Amino acid sequence: MNTSAKITKVGNSSAVILPREIMEKFHLAQGDVVTLTASDTGVLMTPYDEKKSRQLDMAREIMRENRNMLKKLAE
Repeated sequence: MNTSAKITKVGNSSAVILPREIMEKFHLAQGDVVTLTASDTGVLMTPYDEKKSRQLDMAREIMRENRNMLKKLAE
């Protein structure tokens, strides 16, 4: 499904108005949190997943703590 949305000004910020069909398809409601991921081709918006977010935080911490070992393994 491809659709377009307009960026509008809301106070000092900007907002994208999502069509009802998108909201329904992804079971989103006003006030829900979404994850935005920047890529070379654009921005990917996905419903926020708390479990996935915690796992990514843990992985980042492990990589930070073990960066020297991981560099050696990559060689």
